[in-house]
Amino acid sequence: MHHVVSIVYPGFELLDVSGPASVFNGANRALGQQGKPAFYAVTLVSAQGGAIESSSGITVDTRAISDLKPGDAHTVLVAGAEREPLLAAVADPTLRAVLPGLASGAERYGSVCTGGFVFAALGLLDGHRIATHWDSCKPLSENFPAVTVDPDALYVVDGRLWTSAGVTTGIDMALAMIANDLDAGIAGEVAKRLILYARRPGYQSQFSPVLQAQVKGDSPFADLIGWIQANLDATLDVPALAERVGLSERTFHRKFVAATGQTPAKFVETARLDAARLLLSRGTSLKSVAAQVGLFPAARLSEVFERRFGVAPRLFREMHGGM
Repeated sequence: MHHVVSIVYPGFELLDVSGPASVFNGANRALGQQGKPAFYAVTLVSAQGGAIESSSGITVDTRAISDLKPGDAHTVLVAGAEREPLLAAVADPTLRAVLPGLASGAERYGSVCTGGFVFAALGLLDGHRIATHWDSCKPLSENFPAVTVDPDALYVVDGRLWTSAGVTTGIDMALAMIANDLDAGIAGEVAKRLILYARRPGYQSQFSPVLQAQVKGDSPFADLIGWIQANLDATLDVPALAERVGLSERTFHRKFVAATGQTPAKFVETARLDAARLLLSRGTSLKSVAAQVGLFPAARLSEVFERRFGVAPRLFREMHGGM
């Protein structure tokens, strides 16, 4: 059995724990359907053990962390929380005394959401690239300058260290762990059973163009944004988009920026590049990607992609192909 230990403390975010736990349990179910034994065992652990109340008021039963010895856990994950519960966890003497040894003896260790602060305070993130919730990127960087925080990634794998941006991204990271431990087919079956829209790769931005637009509230361009996503290979310049919504070019540009916080050109480019990354991760040829996302010919795709991400699309496909 692969023993997953989730570290919790009073006020922890329940979904940071229950999401990955459901994923690991789903993998066991999928294995059972194939006539294979369960692979994962999940244990909730806290400083003192016993009943621990989450931020949502739901209480979970835990083992005391002192009951575990280095090597007992194959995967060690720390859940996140809001500021006050997190500060209390960072200062907890029992966690500070036992957690480093538990992490050092594990095959991998990491965090969901702001749980990374606990490892950072112990110096276990120094020299590493990590992910955390977008709202915590700046505080973590300022307090722990030896840590490189990726403000965009959903999750980051850096050697034995796995960190995720928070809440639902813990599910994405757990699925990636399953694909790494078992195979992508099992991970896909789990995602299907959980009725996920898609398995999201770690490099995907915490804020998609559509989500950023939705955050602005009742956008008058919601239908147009959906149409753009479905027609990335079309002509998507200001004249074409303005005509589609029946506005003058100047009025359309002004209202679009007010509604989404981005110029139409920037929005379209980001949508195209997000789609390009997904297609490249599936091994799609550069020529086909360029045509599908409206950045044709392939030389134009390469220029725009490398300017935004600092890596050529061909190399990106080699790094992420098959995800």
